[in-house]
Amino acid sequence: MSYGYDPELTPWIDLLPDVDFAELDRVRRVEAEIMEFGQYEPPAPVDVHEATVPASDGAPEVGVRVYRPTGRSGRLPGLLYVHGGGFAIGSVDAFHGETTRIAAEVGAVVVSVKYRLAPEHPFPAALDDCYAALRWMASHGDELGVDPERIGVAGESSGAGLAAGLALYARDRGGPALAMQYLGVPVLDDRLDTRSMRIFTDTPGWNRHNAEVTWDYYLGGQGRRGGDDISPYAAPARAGDLSGLPPTYITAGEFDPVRDEDLAYAQRLIAAGVPTEVHVFPGTFHGSTQLAPQARVSRRIVAEQMLALRRGLGTEEDED
Repeated sequence: MSYGYDPELTPWIDLLPDVDFAELDRVRRVEAEIMEFGQYEPPAPVDVHEATVPASDGAPEVGVRVYRPTGRSGRLPGLLYVHGGGFAIGSVDAFHGETTRIAAEVGAVVVSVKYRLAPEHPFPAALDDCYAALRWMASHGDELGVDPERIGVAGESSGAGLAAGLALYARDRGGPALAMQYLGVPVLDDRLDTRSMRIFTDTPGWNRHNAEVTWDYYLGGQGRRGGDDISPYAAPARAGDLSGLPPTYITAGEFDPVRDEDLAYAQRLIAAGVPTEVHVFPGTFHGSTQLAPQARVSRRIVAEQMLALRRGLGTEEDED
């Protein structure tokens, strides 16, 4: 079908490589091309170091990359960042510019998680890794210079779905308490039964076929997707109760298969009494911000992301 893409995005679509997650070995070989999000030069220096987080229940240790604005004294808010990649690809390297930007422009300590990928490590491996990193971040405030009262979670695409599942998990496990969650075009629902998911079968960046394949990877094989036994921590749209979650900011793309599940989740959060802001950006598709960062709509998405994070983590007050 034809789509009314933003005119500044249209010329970039042909540059997207053909991505079929059913051919995962090939996708991983060209991952650097797929996930290349360009360079970002921060307006102020950011200190970056690697760390290892202990896990529980015999799981392997979790690697993280920690970003902190250089020269900032005292405790800063913290943000646990979960990279995207359809649960099966992606890395902290691919999202290094994003996390550096947040540290520099929001003024937060960012912990980016090197979680285990599917299908080799299906649910709950990635969630367990993210929760271990979140607990470590909250309990090492003195070492990291993080204010435990101002910790949020954030992610893009499947990483946003993981962040949403993590917020539910932390709520139900009694913490760590979260100040906010930022969910950028989140992947939330394995049932794939919304109108946007049914009709957007040939959209760039993401489509129904890849959604089917990657949910199968994440849930542990074919035949489970859409069943009655899927955990809401894997597919947050399944959660029956969204009350008690932190203030939320959600972005959605007009021509994105996950658009309608994002809007439905936002509506349910609002109905549950969770302060929620949702923005649908006209003419955009899944990943268009990264593909064409100089487009006006992409710049607006990023600018509003920074504002939402500053507001949610309380750094607006720090700048006054």
